[in-house]
Amino acid sequence: MKKLDWYIFRRFLGTFFVALLLIIFIVIIFDISEKIDDFVKNEAPLRAIIFDYYLNFIPYFVNMFSPLFVFITVIFFTSRMAANSEIIAILSGGISYHRMMVPYLAGAVIIALLSLGLNLYVIPRSNATRVAFEAKYVKHHNTFKRRDIHYQIAPGEFVYVESFSSWNNTAYKFTLETVRNHRLVSKLTADSAVWDSTLDGWKLRNWFIRDYSDGLQDRVRSGAKKDTVIALKVGDFYRNEKTVETLRADQLNELIATQKMRGDANVMFAQIEKHTRTALPFSALILTVMGVALSSRKKRGGTGWNIGVGIALAFSYILFLRFSQMFVFTGMLPPFIALWIPNLLFTVITAVLYSKAQK
Repeated sequence: MKKLDWYIFRRFLGTFFVALLLIIFIVIIFDISEKIDDFVKNEAPLRAIIFDYYLNFIPYFVNMFSPLFVFITVIFFTSRMAANSEIIAILSGGISYHRMMVPYLAGAVIIALLSLGLNLYVIPRSNATRVAFEAKYVKHHNTFKRRDIHYQIAPGEFVYVESFSSWNNTAYKFTLETVRNHRLVSKLTADSAVWDSTLDGWKLRNWFIRDYSDGLQDRVRSGAKKDTVIALKVGDFYRNEKTVETLRADQLNELIATQKMRGDANVMFAQIEKHTRTALPFSALILTVMGVALSSRKKRGGTGWNIGVGIALAFSYILFLRFSQMFVFTGMLPPFIALWIPNLLFTVITAVLYSKAQK
């Protein structure tokens, strides 16, 4: 790398990380003021607040708004360079616009890889601690549907639960049906099924089993108590929209496969989380090029106009990324396509802006 490359590279990453520290400090102050009543009311220990919550909150927050930080950083220091006629001097020295983009892209690649690493390895582990702290000391998140639950727990095995109580880990009006070759061969019903952690299964109360035969006579059995182990765990009733944030990539893929097999509508949350983890880091490259294209020209209004436009575009990207999730919820588009639409759209916009800027 040339001396000029190092100059732009250092200013890019230096401004980016300084902006991160300042924003994180401000956000933590506002977050404390918002949650201080919950901390006091629920008697959250100071050590848990610092190490379990805020230490794990920082990587989560940084990664969530990294597109905004990258864009504002590029807009800010590139506008300053343009205002000081540094970019004019660079281009007048025989360096092409494409060549000037090399240190920008190098910095963007580092930030994108850092974001991807956080998404895949660091944030799921830190989210597990953060979400557990929030559930205990801040607020309890609404769990998924607790009534009229239908699951295919294995090929040909279907479970129905009328209601589930988290107070005593009990499923009421429990039914397990076994189907072979599109034919019902067995049906188990029970008034209740209580989770037993030592058994790693369910204790049925007032159970009744009917085995259907090819003839006219069916085999019927019943009893007061029965232990059963099936591919349905008590944790399946406690999953919510925060659960997928705590899973590693392999665990997330396993959950998606299980929920698809069960016909669980909540699989969309896991699919959105999976594709967001890869789509979001890629935005660092797009927004970096867009930021340079918007701010490399010297304008009379100075840096204020560029920063204002940059913030507006960055927020529009984040808003569109969230809005694209609605295509998944409504079933209009597959998760992969829906979550990558903002990147594709902003890539086109960036290409147009870049072609005009280099002229």
